[in-house]
Amino acid sequence: QVQLVESGGGLVQPGGSLRLSCAASGDAVSIYSMGWYRQAPGKQLELVAGISTSDSTNYADSVKGRFTISRDNAKNTVYLQMNSLNPEDTAVYYCNAVRIFYTFWGQGTQVTFSS
Repeated sequence: QVQLVESGGGLVQPGGSLRLSCAASGDAVSIYSMGWYRQAPGKQLELVAGISTSDSTNYADSVKGRFTISRDNAKNTVYLQMNSLNPEDTAVYYCNAVRIFYTFWGQGTQVTFSS
């Protein structure tokens, strides 16, 4: 079993950058497929980026070229580097870990835009 804690969200201006972190405990992130999801107000949860156990990555079309997911096994942490942010990126961002039949979620971190 793995516990996930997200951090790094906050207030950002259009065009700005943030790096979200997902710190894991209880198990190694290297054995999980990891993902970042987000839920904007009034919208469904959507997959933003994923990284497999072999480190292959995939991204939602809306974030390709702007967001990068990465994993640091030594720190047992997964990151989401977000660049060129725009108001449509406003959401609560959740970290997700999947292994066989098990899925784990973090509590989420809020990304909000300031005008």
